[in-house]
Amino acid sequence: EGSVFKGIEGAITADRFAFMTSFLADFYNTDVLGGERISEQAVQASWNVAVGASAKGTLDCVQAWLTDFRADLPRIDVPTLIIHGDADRILPVDATAVPLAQLIEGAQLTIVPGGPHGLLWTHADEVNAALLAFLD
Repeated sequence: EGSVFKGIEGAITADRFAFMTSFLADFYNTDVLGGERISEQAVQASWNVAVGASAKGTLDCVQAWLTDFRADLPRIDVPTLIIHGDADRILPVDATAVPLAQLIEGAQLTIVPGGPHGLLWTHADEVNAALLAFLD
């Protein structure tokens, strides 16, 4: 919905540093996984990288998220693995990964229980196991 993206743009414009703090909290679900699956220092390192982007680049990326690639997906003709966490607060699995898997013929969807958007960090063992099984 357009208003969601306008709200993100407004938050970035008002205080992109505070926006990144909030965004990363949802990216890693730090209220649930912080200290257990991701350290405060790892989140801080992600914040440092994120705020290292220019203010313009940070703002402009929001519009890039609106690009609709759905028409391109049926042309993918290689084995495809989609890994997504069922606790993703940024891009909920039912709104993104499930329809994505339906648009790519033969795609394999692996849903990681409790996985946030940043599941590569928080659920590395589960992601690696899924990758190895897919490549086997």
